[in-house]
Order: sequence, then structure tokens, then C-alpha cells
Amino acid sequence: MGKVKEPETTYIVDKKGKKTAAVVPIEKYEELLEDLEDLAVIASRKTEPTYDWKDLKKKLKRDGLLSNKI
Repeated sequence: MGKVKEPETTYIVDKKGKKTAAVVPIEKYEELLEDLEDLAVIASRKTEPTYDWKDLKKKLKRDGLLSNKI
């Protein structure tokens, strides 16, 4: 017997047919939470200084954190 595919998303609608909520599989929900956490980290680091790749590479090599072969 074949495997039944669950719907990706089920929408709850009001009397006018307007979507008011969504039911998603738990795996998809957990993926969305992880993405949201990643975005929050990115947003929190927005004001941190950035580094030129060449300078960062030199520093990492100097500190022994990156192979000299790279």
C-alpha cells in the first residue's frame, strides 16, 4: 500500500473566506523556527564590524586557526 502524503499547509478561514491561521507539519514548523532564530542572530550582529577577507585570512593563519595551504 502506498504512503499517503500529508498536505503541506492547511488554512483556517473565517466566514468570509479570509485566511486567519495555518496548520503546518511539525517538521516545517521547526524549520521555520530555526530560520527565525538564524535571522535574529543576523539582526543582532548587524552593527558588528566587518573584515576584509584577505585581512581576516592573514589573521587566522597568524593565529594558527587556518592552514597556510589555503
